[in-house]
Amino acid sequence: MNWSSALERLPPLLASHILLAASALLLGLIIALPVGVYATRHPRFGRIALGFASLVQTIPSLALLALFYPLLLAISAFVSVPALGFLPSLLALALYALLPILRNTVIALNGIDPEVIEAADGIGMTSAQKLRIVEAPLALPVIMGGIRTAAVWTIGAATLSTTVGQPSLGDIIFSGLQTQNWVLVLTGCIAAAGLALAVDGLLAVAERGLATRRRWLWIIPLAVAVLVPTAIAVSRAAPAPTITIGAKNFSEQYILARVIGHQLEAAGYRVRYKENLGSAVVFDALSGNDVDVYVEYAGTLWTSAMKRSDVPSKPDMDRAVGQWVLRNHGVTSLGPLGFENAYALALPGDLARRRGLKSLSDLTAAAPDLTLGADLEFLDRPEWGAIRRAYALDFKGTRAFAPTFMYAALKSHDADVISAFSSDGRIAADGLVVLTDPRNAIPGYDALLLIGPKASGNARLLATLRPLVDAIPVDAMRHANLMVDGPEKASTEAAAAWLEAAIAAKPAR
Repeated sequence: MNWSSALERLPPLLASHILLAASALLLGLIIALPVGVYATRHPRFGRIALGFASLVQTIPSLALLALFYPLLLAISAFVSVPALGFLPSLLALALYALLPILRNTVIALNGIDPEVIEAADGIGMTSAQKLRIVEAPLALPVIMGGIRTAAVWTIGAATLSTTVGQPSLGDIIFSGLQTQNWVLVLTGCIAAAGLALAVDGLLAVAERGLATRRRWLWIIPLAVAVLVPTAIAVSRAAPAPTITIGAKNFSEQYILARVIGHQLEAAGYRVRYKENLGSAVVFDALSGNDVDVYVEYAGTLWTSAMKRSDVPSKPDMDRAVGQWVLRNHGVTSLGPLGFENAYALALPGDLARRRGLKSLSDLTAAAPDLTLGADLEFLDRPEWGAIRRAYALDFKGTRAFAPTFMYAALKSHDADVISAFSSDGRIAADGLVVLTDPRNAIPGYDALLLIGPKASGNARLLATLRPLVDAIPVDAMRHANLMVDGPEKASTEAAAAWLEAAIAAKPAR
């Protein structure tokens, strides 16, 4: 991907990022300022409030975002609230903005010369008059310092909101990391850093204006800081009905999301993407109508959601999964796309030949000398437990990587064996050997096109997507994946366009 392609994706993500960060900062201000004033009048309450705000800061921002998901999901059982997207991101980022604003407010108010306060009391000012006329003007420059810190923190942390399905500059940063597309990563990082510096500069001018009592110097920057996000919010008010397409955090999911999106756009739908979601999160999002459509793998639902350990034939598994998601979650499975992306253990060809490894059974004796590299989910998944039980595998060590870095780990000898995906084009490109599974410990992983409960009632949408069923050969999917993950480093849009052409060229059934 070149810079122009990366820049094309920037404007809507930048707008979402500004709107989210500004909303979170505003909510933080609404909470922290009155709490700070109250805290200066009630020191015991102030210690508790500052302690709570400090405690929030000790929670990693990614974990804080993730923690709001199950909380809002539980609340949504009683009140209709979205568990993914803007709301959890807003709440988490607002909590992060509390500490610098609250602490500077308390410090500023407590730092006012007591004689000034006594003078105000002496002329009979009420508490409200004293705050408005005396304390606030004296404290504002210090409070502005806290607001500047909170603004920079919020803009930086907002990039993580992409993990809970909120579009932000993190979308292109995470996608770039997963596909090793450094143009995307740099574009996202530079945009986020530039935005943070611009906002900090605006607030610095406003802070100077407050300190020097020059009204125009603080009114203009604050007006810009308010009007820009307001204009973005107004422009996005009452959007046309939009189909939300979910995707996990690897290239194949990005490509398939674009193929689905293009199919829907050609039929006149507006689409948006929620990418980089975890397996459990994206299925729950589909069940809760936060996502309308995405591609899931039969084996993932079979082992993780249905808690099944038997391994039936693929058609039987696809049928059982379809019945289970409909009965328990109101989700419709339109059917398999035509290829499988199963877990498989793979290793370099020269190592396989040197150790005589062809199957997982052969690996049992060799495992104590080898290190297993796995994606971030695999070591906690039931499939890994089933493989270990079936073949008594005891590796020298295990290491977790983002999916795209597992292959680099083999080349750098940080791992000897990896948990590969069978539709990954890098298996053939890198000359890897996939170990066979003679004891059938690994279930089938047909790619299934799932539709959420609300969208399932849209017959036109179902008819639009049905042509994708059984339309994608595994060789075509591998080629598209390799376009993104291999030396070509094509964009997911380009790979999706190639895959769509391959589907169109496929002989009619």
